[in-house]
Amino acid sequence: MSATQYGILVVEDDFRIADIHKAFIEQSDGFYIAGVARNGGEAKALMAKHAATIHLVLLDAYLPDVEGLELLWAIRRDYTHVDIVMVTAAREVDTISEALRGGVFDYLIKPIEAARMEQMLARFRREREALAGRNEMNQDELDHVFTRLQPGDAPRQASNVLPKGIDRLTLRRVVEALAAEATPLTAMQVARVMGASRSTARRYLEFLVAERGVSAELGYGDVGRPERRYRLLETANDWLESL
Repeated sequence: MSATQYGILVVEDDFRIADIHKAFIEQSDGFYIAGVARNGGEAKALMAKHAATIHLVLLDAYLPDVEGLELLWAIRRDYTHVDIVMVTAAREVDTISEALRGGVFDYLIKPIEAARMEQMLARFRREREALAGRNEMNQDELDHVFTRLQPGDAPRQASNVLPKGIDRLTLRRVVEALAAEATPLTAMQVARVMGASRSTARRYLEFLVAERGVSAELGYGDVGRPERRYRLLETANDWLESL
């Protein structure tokens, strides 16, 4: 577990989407929910009350009482220690351009894949830790901070040497189970196809996510609880041939 914990304020008027964000953040090492705001007024009140414990804001562009970009500039003006990530359905270039001028840490377009959110949080933690306790940095160190994995990078090639707890035959069965379905599957669904336990299926699925051969996303199950679903990436068809 990460020693440093970063507080996240979720600003989202759709409670279902807010719950999905919360569920993912609560599963992420080094992060916790500092608050959830349904509108701009609530966001400003929470920022004023808990500014010291809020390090990152997930901000929707569409809010009922204020434009998300207006709130972006207000937070940027009053709370310079806070980073902001736009999490929105807004795809307009004007909106994206203004968000970039406002210094957003990242811009995520809904619906968001869990792997993309995971990538953003990992980069946030890495950059915060790289800057912590430093008075100055050289160019090489700065280059390392600003180096980013670009969305859409190709998956890693399957290695002949697999980590402990991952065997080739079971991995192939997981890939084949995902390849046979057009829709994403939960770990339990994959487990049933394989005839294995849910924990085994999930271990292999998370390995594939780390290898960028599978994407993961959060959605709602039959009982309304957020659940993680997995989909084989189109660029990872060579997994079946190389395993």
